[in-house]
Parts: sequence; structure tokens; C-alpha cells
Amino acid sequence: MDIGSIFLILALLLLVGVFITRPFFERKVVPGADPQADERDHELSSLLAERDRLLNALQELDFDQALGKIPEEDYPGQRTLLLQQAAEVLRKLDALQASSAADEMEARLEAAIAARRATTQPSLAAQPELAGAGRGILLAAPDDDLEILLAKRRRERQGKSAGFCPNCGGAVQQTDRFCPKCGATVA
Repeated sequence: MDIGSIFLILALLLLVGVFITRPFFERKVVPGADPQADERDHELSSLLAERDRLLNALQELDFDQALGKIPEEDYPGQRTLLLQQAAEVLRKLDALQASSAADEMEARLEAAIAARRATTQPSLAAQPELAGAGRGILLAAPDDDLEILLAKRRRERQGKSAGFCPNCGGAVQQTDRFCPKCGATVA
């Protein structure tokens, strides 16, 4: 074998080695991927693996104690230690899952509010009777017919006030023949 063949074989082996190890050195970037979500997923997976490991260790410890492989004085301490570690892992898992559930719930709530605002804003401008509903009356959404009727009724009643009852001092309307509080005749 001459020296040229050896260099050709070495170059070919080097290229094959670079081709095979390339995936280990490249970090694939997924467009739109959230690095915090990746970190959270990694932490979740490591906590789940730790939980499974501790459960298996507890089962093995109980089995070994039932077979008599572990001395009676060592068993309670080892079991307590494993239970404490498992409880801590479960607390971390609950906190992580609760925070991700809260983030998801908050995002869904914000999306619902934005959608509701987008549908109600143009329709309020088209209904001038709702725009002037003021004086402590909340603006109603167009699909809340009952709220619209209540706002109209309140405006009508505010304009028809006739004064006060001479007997009890309660407010009476122009159309009232009797006081709504005490029943006295209103002149």
C-alpha cells in the first residue's frame, strides 16, 4: 500500500466521522419555539423521572424488608427518608403543573376578553341609547336585551318623579295614585 492510498482512506474516514457526529454538535432551532417552555418541559420530565425512581425505591425497600434482607432498625429511617424525598418531588410537580395551568388559563381568559371586546365595541357605537346610559348604569352588551330594557326603564322612571309622599316621605312617581311604601293616597 502506498502513502497516497493511506491518506485517501484517512480522509474518507474523517469525512464519515464528521458526517456521523454532526447531529451531536448542531442545535436545531424550531421557529416559534419557546425556550421557557422547553426548560419547563425538561424540568417536568426530570421531576417525573425522579418520582418514578423514588416509587420504585420504596417498593424495593418494602419488598426487601418483607424478605428480611434489611435489619429492622434501618428500615424506618430509610423509608422515612425516601418518603420525604418523594413528598418534596410531588410538591415541586404540583407547583410546576399549577403554574403552567394558571398560565394557560390566563391566556385563555385574555383571549376571551379580547374577543368579547372586539365584538361589543362596534355595536355600542351603533346604539346611541346605550352610549348615554351613564349615572351608574353599566353599558350592556348588544345580546343582553334585558339590560337594554332595564336601562330604558330607569331613564323613564327618572324623568317621571313627582315628589315625596306626605305621610312617610317615600319617593312617588307621577303615575302613582298610592305611595309604594305606606299605601297612603297621593294627591
